[in-house]
Amino acid sequence: MAFRSLHQIRALHRTAQISESSHLLGSARSYASGISTVPELYCRNKGHGALPCTHGSSITLRSAMAVELPIFLNDTRLLSTQVKAPAQARQMGALKVAMLSPGFIYEPYTPREKISFLKRWFTRSGWRRTKEDIVLELKSAYAITKLRKKGYSKNLFYKEAIQLYKEINTLMANGDKNSLRKAVTEKMFSELKNEIKQRDSIWNKVYWEMVEPVVKIRTLRARLIGVDRNDLEKVFIQLTLEFLTKQKFEAYDSNGSIVSGDKSKEVLVRDIWVFEKSLFHDKAFWRLCGRISL
Repeated sequence: MAFRSLHQIRALHRTAQISESSHLLGSARSYASGISTVPELYCRNKGHGALPCTHGSSITLRSAMAVELPIFLNDTRLLSTQVKAPAQARQMGALKVAMLSPGFIYEPYTPREKISFLKRWFTRSGWRRTKEDIVLELKSAYAITKLRKKGYSKNLFYKEAIQLYKEINTLMANGDKNSLRKAVTEKMFSELKNEIKQRDSIWNKVYWEMVEPVVKIRTLRARLIGVDRNDLEKVFIQLTLEFLTKQKFEAYDSNGSIVSGDKSKEVLVRDIWVFEKSLFHDKAFWRLCGRISL
């Protein structure tokens, strides 16, 4: 009986530990959201180069995002994914696992439906919607505040983002996969490579040009993705930007004849791109990690 009681107490204690919320920042609760898939990992062993990791159960990575706001008291969530190194890597010893990118867009941006003033402030659904809007804005504000501590400047970032936008589109038009690989995440590169392949099966050559300056650029969303619940400094940041630009486009067949577009005309194009950067790697730089279609 005593042994059974002790076993039950231990089981309850483990359950309490699992359901416990993530780390606290200051005096406010934090919340954690898990990484559903983390495919972009590499295992690096000194003298043996990089090795791919497969799913298993020996190494656990958790995503935890902390927000210093008591409004998140009821929003605590915790999931985890496990990654197991291949047998070849485990036999080598001195194994080190590093994450290149989470491999997904955390809370992809979607436009919020407008509601009237009366419905917002005088109905229960309106109050619920107002709370949701505030939570979304505060998450972005917290992420930007975290980024500013790393020397972030909105004007400088916008210049870099516009240059990246122009560079990536030009590389896509030219089909330069080797250079494109450096400007995007691994998952994004796979998607763009397939797009280039499909396009080349239809058109022989593409002309693309962005007319400067851009018409509009703005930040729609900012999110943090943690990789260690015990160290809130180990985070990736994702910034969702809206680009409104004038572009010129023309496509040609194998004979050089125009089959689509007209480069003498300017077309207004709206794109929503998500840029990602690690905040815990000294030499990290911004890369395109996703595009959002509305």
